[in-house]
Amino acid sequence: MRDSDPLDNPIHAALSTLHRDIALRAGGAARYPAEVAPFFAVEDPAADATDAVAALVAPGESVYLLGVAPATVRGARLHAYDKLSQMVCDAPLADVDGPQVQPLDAAHRDDVLALTALVYPHYFRPRTMDMGRYFGIYENGRLAAMIGERLGSHTAREISAVCTHPDFNGRGYARRLMAFLTNDLLARNVRPFLHVSHENARAKTMYERIGFHAAPDIGFWSLRRDG
Repeated sequence: MRDSDPLDNPIHAALSTLHRDIALRAGGAARYPAEVAPFFAVEDPAADATDAVAALVAPGESVYLLGVAPATVRGARLHAYDKLSQMVCDAPLADVDGPQVQPLDAAHRDDVLALTALVYPHYFRPRTMDMGRYFGIYENGRLAAMIGERLGSHTAREISAVCTHPDFNGRGYARRLMAFLTNDLLARNVRPFLHVSHENARAKTMYERIGFHAAPDIGFWSLRRDG
């Protein structure tokens, strides 16, 4: 049986472990500060989240849930999207040659925000880099590609924000970064996982080709508080 903590309810798992110090809580629900990530979680799928949403979500704000959604919430609209493919990797990947991979920190934040705004705009926020380690490849002074850690626990870690500037597509940078971070996590006895839309066939095929395999699909919802 899969570890039901980090993989089945990954937002709640992260807010209860790695990110507990920044979690905002009400009742059995928790969320990230809006400037970190627009993610909200409940532990119990039978929960009535009405009071928690009123306490944690601003009027007119949308947040997103993975794996578990509340049975009841009044004063807000819960919308189910198509399930996402959750993928995991259990063995080291083949190394990919290429330019130097370097850690990204606050000094690179403007470059990271510019790249994610261009190719990964939906869930990246000014403080998303606080959620984990980020790495990138620079070419001629420009951030060409990047990767980072997002959700997870002490035993599993989500790989996220895998993106390449369009000017640098086709050079294998995403594969190089995937191999770099995946192998680093496995060496730390941490299981890498990720989420990808079934509609993003190009990315899904790349992940399968390099060594990730599908776990059961995971539910994905938006929740918008009435404003």
